[in-house]
Amino acid sequence: MMKDFPWIKNYPEGIPPEIHLYDHHSLVELFEKSCKKYRDRIAFENMGVPLTFGQVDKLSEDFAAYLQSLGLQKGDRIAIQMPNVLQFPVAFFGALRAGLIVVNTNPLYTPREMEHQFKDSEAKAIVIVANFAHSLEKIIAHTSIKHVIVTQLGDMLGGLKGTIVNFVVKHIKKMVPAYSLPMAVSFNDALKKGASLSLSKPTLTPNDTAVLQYTGGTTGISKGAQLSHGNLVAHNSMVTFWFHPFLKQHPGIQEVIITAIPMYHIFALSVNGILMFSEGAKSILITNPRDIPGFVKELKKHKFSIITGVNTLFNGLLNNPDFAKLDFSFLKGAVGGGMAVQDVVARKWEQVTGKPLVEGYGLSETSPVLCCNPLDGTHQMGTIGLPMPSTEVSIFDDDGNQLPQGETGEICARGPQVMSGYWQKDNTGVFFPGGWFRTGDIGLMNEQGFFKIVDRKKDMIKVSGFNVFPSEIENILAEHPKILEVAAIGVEDEKSGEAIKAFIVKRDQSLTVDEVKAFARENLTNYKVPKHYEFRAELPKTNVGKILRRSLKEETAAA
Repeated sequence: MMKDFPWIKNYPEGIPPEIHLYDHHSLVELFEKSCKKYRDRIAFENMGVPLTFGQVDKLSEDFAAYLQSLGLQKGDRIAIQMPNVLQFPVAFFGALRAGLIVVNTNPLYTPREMEHQFKDSEAKAIVIVANFAHSLEKIIAHTSIKHVIVTQLGDMLGGLKGTIVNFVVKHIKKMVPAYSLPMAVSFNDALKKGASLSLSKPTLTPNDTAVLQYTGGTTGISKGAQLSHGNLVAHNSMVTFWFHPFLKQHPGIQEVIITAIPMYHIFALSVNGILMFSEGAKSILITNPRDIPGFVKELKKHKFSIITGVNTLFNGLLNNPDFAKLDFSFLKGAVGGGMAVQDVVARKWEQVTGKPLVEGYGLSETSPVLCCNPLDGTHQMGTIGLPMPSTEVSIFDDDGNQLPQGETGEICARGPQVMSGYWQKDNTGVFFPGGWFRTGDIGLMNEQGFFKIVDRKKDMIKVSGFNVFPSEIENILAEHPKILEVAAIGVEDEKSGEAIKAFIVKRDQSLTVDEVKAFARENLTNYKVPKHYEFRAELPKTNVGKILRRSLKEETAAA
């Protein structure tokens, strides 16, 4: 029974151990109900331009009708390759309403990465922002893509503003390299054509695949996690309950959520794009969150109540002097995901904003949330929180045996939000017997049922036979006041097998290697102290902001 698990007793008031998961048979049903309920509210806003629930409803229906007119059938795959712009939710919900499977694609992928994803998914159509169409041109002949819909960043910003944005992006900033895709149709033309067509509503069930969410590829070849309508609807029910302490604070007042993580990332798609939409919230779409000064200027315009992000984003905001000057009186809290939130960042966030930054945990394969810290003030810093309702999480050894509380092993999970498997792949070894999905993360559970991630299994460093987790090194060094960012990897060493190398971005340019060494020796046992140090202007990251240890390993090995 779920109620017997140790974490249940620490659930916030009003959250049950198990919940009814399928109030809707599909995301489309959930979407259409939300549009009807909140028709006149603003659903999304980008660059000062709003889009109501009613407009998203109409435009996505037009887009769905257009897609069907191309001959695309239920179950066909369509790639969506865009940053956070108003076109994204229209294309996403439109594709689902046409019965298609969305292949959610990072627009910054290289042509090689795009080719792999499109060939693997056998996508027949794509919606792509013009800035990256030149990359598609290079590989489209090697794919199954027959229908190309190209959009410019300003296409849904209205006549004058959209024209100005598109002109500046293309001709002033030179951000749209020349391309030739003769079969391409503009996004706005697709909407116009669809407006004169009728949508034939497909019959969708919880078992139908909704999204192929490809893993980040930070560990090698990217694989498509098959997320069904049932997975995503169940996930939405769970996380809605979990967010209840936030959402019930001011009933009747529309929530305003900051969507800085790109919606091609599963965290933003599921939490910002689906959950908050279903709750009638207004989502502020940030197209380029890496421009921290511009991001802070945008934040100043809004009475935002919730912000989601990753550790590097929160760290970047906190290191901008204008961020602390913002009005945080409407803010209820922040939720970090995608990577571990460092304690030093969480503490500083609470000092600056007066509101908590709590950590959640999940993967592309799990829709994504498996665990989250409570949002009622009982969160435990340094943990990933408690498992979601109707979700089981346990720690296993390499042989598939469950380990007792307090012991370290691989985090495994089962629940209705967990994928059925990877698209067209041999799923041997992906699950332990009993349906336990293997996350590849090493962690443990404490007495209160809170889980803690120690590190990624593959990133463990072996120093003279001792296991060293790089995240521990990174978290300690990040406490140094002169260090902005840090990454630790293992490098070959004749004496110890592997030695630790730390890559550091300075906050204060006066920082020296000797200072870092002294700090490490003071806070780490001898075999955990890095042997090698390298200062960098920046660290390699994914577009979402995860530090790429793999890239650092490859650079070091090639040197």
